[in-house]
Amino acid sequence: MKEASESVADIDWTNHWRRLVKERSAVAGGHGDSSYWDRRAPTFARSTRTRVDDFIAVVAPYTSARKTLIDVGAGAGRHALPLAERLEWVTAVEPSEGMRALIPPRDNMTVIASTWEEAEVAPADLVICAHVLYGVEEPAPFIAKLDRSARERVFIMLREGPMPHPATVIRQRMLGGPGPRLPQFTDLFMLLVQLGMAPDVTFIRYQVVQRYADLNEALADCQSLLRGDVGESEVRGMLGEILTQDGDELVYDGGLSLSGIAHWRPSIR
Repeated sequence: MKEASESVADIDWTNHWRRLVKERSAVAGGHGDSSYWDRRAPTFARSTRTRVDDFIAVVAPYTSARKTLIDVGAGAGRHALPLAERLEWVTAVEPSEGMRALIPPRDNMTVIASTWEEAEVAPADLVICAHVLYGVEEPAPFIAKLDRSARERVFIMLREGPMPHPATVIRQRMLGGPGPRLPQFTDLFMLLVQLGMAPDVTFIRYQVVQRYADLNEALADCQSLLRGDVGESEVRGMLGEILTQDGDELVYDGGLSLSGIAHWRPSIR
């Protein structure tokens, strides 16, 4: 037990994270590529519009009508919109033009077209970052900017476990394994500890369902993540087995997903 704890303590978690991102990006596109999110925006918005998770419930006790918030990597506004109803002002930072186009306008929301690394934003009371860090090769400066941009609380959510997506199933079945994994919550927690943070941790589970307008949309989405490792005809055939019809949509039921939320008071400055 002592040897195991010492080996964990000796790991450079920044280098570990960087290696995970590089190995994953070599075989699968996606998380670090804003053009991927431009293409995937309609699918993503359709898949998350009715998704219920407890992230809002974790943030809610820290909200009030006089507070402000920054949503880093806001996507189509899944969290920014309901939180705007509780807050004085929300700043949504989103680099993907396709995602930004799907954020409904709100009188108390500003949308900034930028990556977080390049964004120029005033500090806010709360800063949230949900499912964004997977493709960030240099997490330490990214997290440091989250920390210094918050006056009261920082929240980071990451999945624990494989990505619930049909491309994950296809890679497993056709190539005999999931391939290099994405960073996950346990990696984040150890990194935060090494960076001197002492976060509170909350775990949540929620159902993940991917929804597609048609088979061609599902095919394009999967091919972006498979990068030609599986031929188009094989992917199309596998999707015919994996997806089910739900009204006018094709659906992949990814089951329950476990995510961790690390949240802490920002450093005293």
